[in-house]
Parts: sequence; C-alpha cells; structure tokens
Amino acid sequence: MEKYISIGKILNFHGIKGEARVGYTKGQEDFVSGLKEVFVKTGSEYKPLIINNVKFHKNFAIVKFAGIDSINDLMEYKGSLLFVEESYIRDNLEEDEFLIDELVGLSIFDENGNKLGFVVGVSNNGASDLLSVKTNSKKICLVPFVQAIIKKVDINEKQIIINNLEGLLE
Repeated sequence: MEKYISIGKILNFHGIKGEARVGYTKGQEDFVSGLKEVFVKTGSEYKPLIINNVKFHKNFAIVKFAGIDSINDLMEYKGSLLFVEESYIRDNLEEDEFLIDELVGLSIFDENGNKLGFVVGVSNNGASDLLSVKTNSKKICLVPFVQAIIKKVDINEKQIIINNLEGLLE
C-alpha cells in the first residue's frame, strides 16, 4: 500500500473560479509548481486532484484543479491537507536531501566513532534545518544540519557522523 506525505493545505478559495489558496513550506516553490497531481484524504481513501495551474501570490500557492470551477466546487476541500505519494518525493530528493522520518532515530557519532546520542526530531529556524539530538546525558541539543557540522548521513547504517565542535553537544 502506498504511503502519502502531506505537502500543503487548502486554506481558502482565491477568486470565484475555483482557484485554491494553498499553504506550503517556504522555499519549495519549484517542487510545488512541478506537481501534476495531489491527493486529498476522504475517509480512509486518498482522492486524486489533477493540477491545471500553479502560481504564487503573497507566500501562498494559487492552484487551479481540473473540474473545480467555482467556489462551491472547492468548498468541500477547504481545510484539507494535500498529499503526494511518498515514492514521488523519494524519487525527487537530491543526493543530500532526506525525509524527516529517515533521520529521526538515527544515532549520532563523532568522527572518532564515539556515540553522542540520537535524533529525536527535525525543525527549521529559517536559515537551516536543525536536528534535535538527545545526548547520552539525556539533554536535548539542536545541531544545525549544515555541511560544516554534518559529515556523513548513512541511512542504511542508521547513523550520522558529525564534527563535534566545542560546545555543540553539552
């Protein structure tokens, strides 16, 4: 069975011709504009919505779906999360991009092989992604997910090797 990942939400209508105002993650405009189809969850099923057009306006995506031509047609979807198939996202990841669920649970090691803790979450501060790391002393520390610190991510070995700068994990 295919897994789905949320990529946005229909917040409201835009105009009277059935266009949807969609909230999405900032910086993902190329990804959103490249989508041809998304899914909305209705009950336990995922219903496909074909995308005719995407434009951007004031930090929102304005999306025109096939067959939705009025506010009334769109109202049943207002507030709905939009999903894509996980396999589509995986196929479009860059070499140094990962899904959050792939990173959570990975062990953190320094370059000498010492286990420092494990990833309990991922967030973003606007400048970079941050790994929330639970250290061996049970403290939660934020580690910037940047090349200067993250030396290697090995999903198969379930580990991340970091440059443990002084004061990073205290």
